[in-house]
Amino acid sequence: MSKFNKKFALGEGKYYFNIRSGQQTITIKRKSKDEAANAYWNYLNVGKDCEWLGLWNGKKFEETAPPAKAA
Repeated sequence: MSKFNKKFALGEGKYYFNIRSGQQTITIKRKSKDEAANAYWNYLNVGKDCEWLGLWNGKKFEETAPPAKAA
């Protein structure tokens, strides 16, 4: 996982992933794993450079392995 310089508070129990575009990194959150996985794979399918961060538990990210692609 790359360095994660947050400039905002992360929500406990939410899923996060990054989209990198040049020198800009956009962090996206979703409430459920299914919503986050669908958004993550949609960005990958259109050619974006994405990094799965996982579930934020208040201190660190859990479930850091990228989600399986839906059939």
